[in-house]
Amino acid sequence: MNDDQLLRYSRHILLDEIDVEGQTRLLESHALIVGAGGLGSPAVLYLAASGVGRLTVADDDVVERSNLQRQIAHTEASLGSGKAASAAKAALALNGDCRIEALPSRLAGEALLAAVAQADVVLDCTDRFSSRFPINRACVETATPLVSGAAIRFSGQLAVFDPRVAEGPCYACLYGDEAGEDALSCAESGVVSPLVGVIGSFQALEALKLLSGAGVSHRGLSTFDGLRGEWRRFELPRDPHCPVCQLRSAD
Repeated sequence: MNDDQLLRYSRHILLDEIDVEGQTRLLESHALIVGAGGLGSPAVLYLAASGVGRLTVADDDVVERSNLQRQIAHTEASLGSGKAASAAKAALALNGDCRIEALPSRLAGEALLAAVAQADVVLDCTDRFSSRFPINRACVETATPLVSGAAIRFSGQLAVFDPRVAEGPCYACLYGDEAGEDALSCAESGVVSPLVGVIGSFQALEALKLLSGAGVSHRGLSTFDGLRGEWRRFELPRDPHCPVCQLRSAD
């Protein structure tokens, strides 16, 4: 690290759990953020500010006025712009040393698999099961850690799935691997704006721990009740009959 980086990241370096070695790992890391909305906004901003050297932001949507209530990476000047480009611009404004790539597309198939394979960690900041299941499968196939978040109304949840852990579960162990009917979205049910900041920031924290080597990755499923201000954590064992995990075992 040069003198400017030592000063910029000095508050990380003061932490024994990160120090110079951990910050160096962050600078050399690559995170893929799928979804640049409510969850992706705080996640990409904190990852950029923290010094993750390479960020890829994927989203095929455009910024609408109703997004501004909670999607803090976007501004009124971003209306009509692609969310991926808008979030990348905001992150670059925080840290010009980051290499940030905006993908204005919905990752699927081989493109999704290739993007996941290039990353050291994936943050699923989408709001549809039809997106979450393929992301999970790609992470399992490439042995890439996945930080999954969700938020609706006043409720949020987070889980970390690390395919490198032999007996660790995947997203399909929790919800199965069938897209079926999508859950209700924020557009249909509403969401209180700071909630996505809480969960998206939690995702960024877990990603930073995975990349830097600090602490221990989150285990199980955590849920947050914003109306009561209460967290709960549930154990999440691996499903021995999970079709996605069975693919991993066959490798």
